[in-house]
Amino acid sequence: MMKRTPNHNHNHNRNRNVVNGKAAQSSSTTSFSSSSSAAAGDEPLDWEMRPGGMLVQKRTDKSESPAPILRLRVAFGAVRFEIPISSQATFGELKRALTAETGLEAAEQKVIYRGRERENGEYLEGCGVKNRSKVVLVEDPASIERRYTETKRNAKIQTAHRAISAVSMELDKLADQVSVMEESISNGMKVPEIQITTLIEMLMMQAIKLDTIAAEGAASTQKILQGKRVQKCVEMLDVLKVRNAGVEVVKPVIVTTKWETFDHWPSLIDL
Repeated sequence: MMKRTPNHNHNHNRNRNVVNGKAAQSSSTTSFSSSSSAAAGDEPLDWEMRPGGMLVQKRTDKSESPAPILRLRVAFGAVRFEIPISSQATFGELKRALTAETGLEAAEQKVIYRGRERENGEYLEGCGVKNRSKVVLVEDPASIERRYTETKRNAKIQTAHRAISAVSMELDKLADQVSVMEESISNGMKVPEIQITTLIEMLMMQAIKLDTIAAEGAASTQKILQGKRVQKCVEMLDVLKVRNAGVEVVKPVIVTTKWETFDHWPSLIDL
């Protein structure tokens, strides 16, 4: 009687086929998923390192939902106010938003959070900023110094403009007198020399005033122009002085009429 030997090879092959079938099915499923993803046009995920050291999915413009808006409490000297801003904003963007509230340019601001000044490229959420968080805004000391210097310079320029304007008004009056004197001498009328000398001295006084004015920029240009006006008037008076010396004084002719008296007019009665 023949004994049937168990067909271990057959069972082993059958089990292997089953396993291989599952593996093939799994491989097929994975391949299908990958191909489906590719067919759907999904883009590979990009990652970025946040300032806090956290590796997160890179932000894209195709966000499914907008980032939440935070209302931050801002302390600026004695002033307190709140400002809304996206939770995904940077401190640089926060500074630009604060410009409208404070009038300070972004470069003039220092934003302090949790006792430390924050850089423009740091993200609010990366530094732990939450809704109703408090930030302190201070003006950059270098900016204060620049503003003080600029204010002082502007005040100096305005003072120079006012002083030069006052000299210009005086020169207008003196120039009118020079014109009148020139017309008189041209018409042959001799002018007392003391008047010419006095007018020259008055013009030189205005020149001394111009020299004492510290001016720059546009004020310096005006100062130079007024100085040239003084020089032109003085040169004109020097010419008039020479011309005036050559003018002959014509003595007025006095006409007198000698009336004859007749002691013996014939009487009309006698006639």
